[in-house]
Amino acid sequence: MPANKKYLTKSPWLRLCKILAGTVGGYAVMLSFHLALSSFLPKGEVVATAIILGYIMWSFLLLWAFVEKNVWRVWLTYVLLTVIFLLPYLLTSSFHYGS
Repeated sequence: MPANKKYLTKSPWLRLCKILAGTVGGYAVMLSFHLALSSFLPKGEVVATAIILGYIMWSFLLLWAFVEKNVWRVWLTYVLLTVIFLLPYLLTSSFHYGS
């Protein structure tokens, strides 16, 4: 049974923007979330958690990009969450690799 035409996106650019927001933005949020966890928990446990939780989290974030009507709200939410999750990692990590 095909989808109802009134619920489908008319613009191909809007459809592309939703696909990119779901895949790239969702992956960025998921990755930054696990980096934030690695600044508080042992890295071995975070890797073990990321194997399962990462895929589930990314799939929900991908789905939310298609459910939400306003794609700019999705992009803004993904960017804000990525920055918030990256802050603990960037503040606690040491960038002195060569010294």
